[in-house]
Amino acid sequence: MLTGKLVRLRYARNKLVPLYVEPADSAVLALAEQLLLAYRASPGRTRGEIADDLSDLIPEGPRGLLPAGLAKLLEDRCEFEVESEHPPDALREAAFAAAAVARADAAKAGVAFDRDAVLKEVAAAVGPTVTVEQVDRSLFADLKDEQRVTSFDDISPEHLLNRYNVALAQAVLLRCQAMEARIWGETPARFRQLFRAVKFHRLICTIHESAGNSYTLKLDGPLSLFSATNKYGLQLALFLPALLHCKAFDLKATVRWGADRKEKLFTLSSTDGVRSHLADFGVYTPPELRVFADGFAAKAKGWVIAADPHPVALADGVWVPDFELTHPATGKKVYVEVFGFWRKGDVEAHYQRLRKGAPGRFVLCVGESMRADEEDEVAFGPGVYRYKRTPLPEEVARVAGQVAGIPPV
Repeated sequence: MLTGKLVRLRYARNKLVPLYVEPADSAVLALAEQLLLAYRASPGRTRGEIADDLSDLIPEGPRGLLPAGLAKLLEDRCEFEVESEHPPDALREAAFAAAAVARADAAKAGVAFDRDAVLKEVAAAVGPTVTVEQVDRSLFADLKDEQRVTSFDDISPEHLLNRYNVALAQAVLLRCQAMEARIWGETPARFRQLFRAVKFHRLICTIHESAGNSYTLKLDGPLSLFSATNKYGLQLALFLPALLHCKAFDLKATVRWGADRKEKLFTLSSTDGVRSHLADFGVYTPPELRVFADGFAAKAKGWVIAADPHPVALADGVWVPDFELTHPATGKKVYVEVFGFWRKGDVEAHYQRLRKGAPGRFVLCVGESMRADEEDEVAFGPGVYRYKRTPLPEEVARVAGQVAGIPPV
C-alpha cells in the first residue's frame, strides 16, 4: 500500500485525479527495472543500506514521488528480520545504565568518556562468550533501518507498474465515505464472484439489479464508520482488484481528502487502463465460512448446505446470502448470511428488509466482534442468531428450523 504522502494526483475542481503511469512507457519501465535490480540484490542487506543505494534514483520533492512509491511497493514484498544474538532492548538498557555511571565517574576524574570500556562491561555482564563487537552490532539492530532482508518476492517491471496504479486508487479509497460501482455485461458466474468478494472482505454493501444486465453496488467507506476505520478501509481497498477484473464498470467515491478533510470526488472506470495486479482465482471464501460450512455438513442433521447460492431477488434490490440450507424432508429452503462490519442502523435496516422480502426464509448471523459503533442494544425478532466469535452450526440449524416452521427432532 502507498501512504498518503506518496500519492501522486492532481485536482480538477472537486475531483481527485490520480496520476497513473503507462506500463508500456519505456522511461517508466527503465525506472522500474533499476529499482528491481536493487531489491533483487537486497537479501542480507539492511533497509538503511538499500535506501543509500536508491538515493540517486529518488530525488527530493514531487519528482521523487513516483520512484519512492515504486520502492515502497517493492519493500512491501520483502521479508525482514532483526539480526541480533541478544535482545537489543535489554542490551540498550544495560548499556545506557553503565554509560550514565561511566560519564559521571569520568566527569569527576576529569577524563574522557570511554565508550569501549562501557561496551566491554556490558559484554562481560551478558556472558563470558559475548564480545564487544556483538554488543555494538546488536545495540540498535531492532531499529527499522537496521533490519535485514531475508527474502524478496520478485516481479516483472510491468507487474510493478500495474501494482502502482492499483495502489494509487487504493490509497484514495482508504479515505472515502461512500462508494458506488456499476458493473455490466458480465456472466452470471462473474457477478457471483464479485458478490462473493464483497462478502469475503466483510463490506457494508447494498446490491441492486439495474437495466442492461447490470448491478449497482453501494458500499460504505471507512470514514462513514465511528471506529474500526483502518481495518475496514484496508478491506475496502483490498476489494478493488476484484472489481478491476470486470470488463465493464464505473466507480464513484466521495472522499475526504487532505489535512482539512475537504470533500472530493474520485472516479474510476474500466476505460482508465488500471489493471488488477492479482491473478483471477475465481470465487473466494473466507476461511471462517469454509470452517462453518464443513462443520454444518458434519453436525447439523437433517439439513444440506450449499456454499454458493444464487442472489435472491427482493422487492427493493438483490440479496446475496452466504449459504443456502435445504431441508430434504420438507423441501424448505433457508438462506444464511454472516453479517460483517456493522452498525446498529445498518443491521436493523437490513433485518427489516429481509423480514419484508424473505419472511421465514433467512437466518442473519450477527457477530458481536464486528460491530463498528457503540450505540444502544440492538433488538431483533426471529431469524437472528448472535454469536461471539464464530457461528455454531447446531445453533444456526436450530434457528433455521424455527423460522421455517420445522419442528425440532
